[in-house]
Order: sequence, then C-alpha cells, then structure tokens
Amino acid sequence: MNDPFDPAPDTIGIPSAPDQLDETATAAPPAPSAPQVSYAPVTDRRPAWAATEVDAEQAPRPTPERWFEPAHAEAVTGGWIPANAAPAPGGGGRGRGGLVGVVVAASLVSATLASMGTYGLLRASGSLDKPTPAPAAAQGQAVTTSQPVVIDEQSAITTAAAKVSPAIVTITSSGAVQNPNDPFGQIPSTGVGSGVIFNANGWIITNKHVVAGSSQLQVALQDGRQFNGTIYGIDTLTDLAIVKVDATGLPTAPIGNSSAAKVGQLAIAIGSPLGTYTNSVTSGIISAFGRTIQVEDGTQLRNLIQTDAAINPGNSGGALLDAGANVVGINSAVARTAEGIGFAIPINIAKPIMEQALAGQKLARPWIGIRYQALTQQIADQEKLSVSQGAWLQPASSSGATDPAIVPGSPAAKAGLKDGDIITSVDGTKITALSPLDDILTEYVPGTTVALDVLRDGSSITLALTLGTRPANL
Repeated sequence: MNDPFDPAPDTIGIPSAPDQLDETATAAPPAPSAPQVSYAPVTDRRPAWAATEVDAEQAPRPTPERWFEPAHAEAVTGGWIPANAAPAPGGGGRGRGGLVGVVVAASLVSATLASMGTYGLLRASGSLDKPTPAPAAAQGQAVTTSQPVVIDEQSAITTAAAKVSPAIVTITSSGAVQNPNDPFGQIPSTGVGSGVIFNANGWIITNKHVVAGSSQLQVALQDGRQFNGTIYGIDTLTDLAIVKVDATGLPTAPIGNSSAAKVGQLAIAIGSPLGTYTNSVTSGIISAFGRTIQVEDGTQLRNLIQTDAAINPGNSGGALLDAGANVVGINSAVARTAEGIGFAIPINIAKPIMEQALAGQKLARPWIGIRYQALTQQIADQEKLSVSQGAWLQPASSSGATDPAIVPGSPAAKAGLKDGDIITSVDGTKITALSPLDDILTEYVPGTTVALDVLRDGSSITLALTLGTRPANL
C-alpha cells in the first residue's frame, strides 16, 4: 500500500453567439412581375399598339404570392414565366422575363457563394465548435448549462480546517530527551507535538517521537480545554503511538483511506508548529508515495507519503487531510536541508493499532525477522535481477557493523529463508510498489501462518511461515 494524497473555481463563460449575418445584404431583390396589359379598347388618344415600355413601367404591379416559389407555369418561347403574368405587348415582356430570370439566378449564386465564404470563416475561427448557449426559460430566470465540475480548492481548505481543527490537539511532554542538534532534522525534536483525536472517548494517535521517554503529558484542545494524558502504547513498526485522556464527547477527525489518495491531489496539514502556533493550517499536494527515510538512530521509516505542505517541528503527530477533510496521514518528519519536503505515515498503516487500542488490546505488529530492500526497475537493472518487484533479502549496515538479512531465531530463520531470496508474494498477494511487504503484513495478526512465494537462484519455491510478534526494541 503505497498509500498515501482544489482559488475560486474558474468561471466558464457561455460563449456569445456568432455575429448574425445581414441577410438583406445578400438576398436577391423581388422579381418584378410583367405589367398588367388590358386588351379592351381604352379611352386614350393613342392606340393600344402605341403603348411604350415607359408606360408599362408606370403601371401598378401585383404583389407576388410568395418569393422564390414559382406557381404553375406555362412554357413559352424564351423561358419560364409565372402563369398569372400577362405577356408584354410586342414581345417586350418575353425579353424582360428572361432578364429577370438571369438576375434572380445571379443573385442566388452570389448569395450561395457569400454564405459558403462566411461558413468557411466561422469554421476556421472555431466559432462553430463553441456550444450554443441555452435560452432562458423566462425573463428573470437563470439559464442552466452543463459545465465541468471544478473543485474549489480554497473552499476545500477552509471547510477542512473548520471541520477537523477541533480534533487536533497540542501535546506537551515533560521529562523527554530533547535533541535540538539533529543535523538532518528529519524527525522534529520531542517535547512538543500534535495529535489527532480518532475516538470521542479520549483516544488520540500521534508520533512515537513526540511522547517517547516522557514522564508526563499535557493535552490541549482548540477550545482551551486541557487534560493529562497517558501513553497507551508504542507502535513497534512505525513512528506511531496511542495516547489516552480521561474524557468523553470529544470532537473527532474523520478517518480516510490512504490507499485511495493520488499523487498531485490536494493535501492539508493541521498541527501546532513550534508548539506555539496551535492549529495552524498549511496546504500543498501529495508529492509521492513509498518514501523511505533514515533517522538519527539508524531506524528506517518506510512507505511514507511525501508532501510539500509545510510541516515544521511541532506539526509531528498532526493530521494530513485530503480535499474531503479526511485524515489520510499522520505528519511525522521534515527535511530541514530542503524546502517543501515533508513526510507522513499513511493512515491505513495506523488503523490496525488504532483498532487494537479501542479493543483494549496490547499494540502488536506481526514480524518475520528479515532485512530487505524493496525492488525497483532501476535496482533490477543494476543487479541483473530477473524481477523488478518484491522484497530482496539483503544484509544491512548499522553502527559500523553488518547485520544479516535473516535474524537468527526469527520466524524467517525457522521457515528457511536465506540471504539473497526475493519474496514476491504473501498468501497470493503480490508485493509491488503500491503494495509493499510491510503494508501487506499489517493485515495479519501475530501467530498467523502465511505462504511466501520466493525466488531463489532463478527458481520459484513456496515456504510456510508463522508470523511472530515484533519486538519492542526493533
């Protein structure tokens, strides 16, 4: 389990509609009708045959029934003309009808070409690809459109701070051994730290280095209440501890799932840096999973969440939250030689001991008794190994001495594991970067027998191993 983790939302404007085309600019003028000609004698000094086209132009013309939709027509020499139009005398109407047809045809071609040009310009500019705004249902009513969901990062942070801060405590220990001269600063000095209330009956999870060696604990809540605390138990696997205060009805922090966290997602840290600035809130992102650091005494802390949310001495034991205000990690360490590099223990690793405490059990972790290196593709390439995932049993150096990969008398020794073996799975669960050996083992209790798939000298074997109880001095 390599587990362990949105200013105001971008306002997506509704694009305006493309500029309306001036249809009158390209529409063809109405086709003129042939003049009404009477064939009855008229009281005119000039005979009907002397009428000129000028006279015809001055005559009133009927309005056509519709535009560009010819009614029933009769075929005449020279083309088609409306059936209800009388021919002009002397063949003049036939000539004008042909001319009108040419003008109409030219206008239609011109309008078509103009429309095609406009379409091309709109397509090239991308205007036609923009969504069309939905019409308002009625005046004064808001128009709702389908928009992408955007997480409001600022709102998430303020909501998380308001929801979880009451459950973050400041722990002051007395009688603890201080270590202000740590040159690396990977683990803040003990004496002051933070904690997370995970059960209303006074159960608090914090870091082991915050409370280890102390003779008295003072626990302060955000609302000003203070309680004397006692150490219920120390985790033998990680830098975690359980503290108990005699109180009920306390505010609690929601516990999340660190396995569901993703690199790049919002991370919110709450704690008491320097023991003075209580309930401080910082934010950043989850930078990586599966980090390993080595502390001053040579102890290695594995499978940590890396974050750039500011973590300072005093933040240890505080909460690392996701955007939903759920605890996904317990802040543990900071690299003082660099900026923006902090570490937290995934909450899923802490859950087993939290459950043991609530059940009144002694805190215990399963133990194999091995020293190993988590494989990566880079290590596999360098060492010419046939697999790139698994737990490679390798001797370790500490205090100037080399410790064997297999602890004498341990469950691993009894099961027949050897230096150089590569454990690839536990009870069928493959060991991967996202599911390391330590995480898999946290799902078991001491005394359970598991099947280990092992790669030895290029051959695969299966060994049965009964988990022991991890010693407190490891």
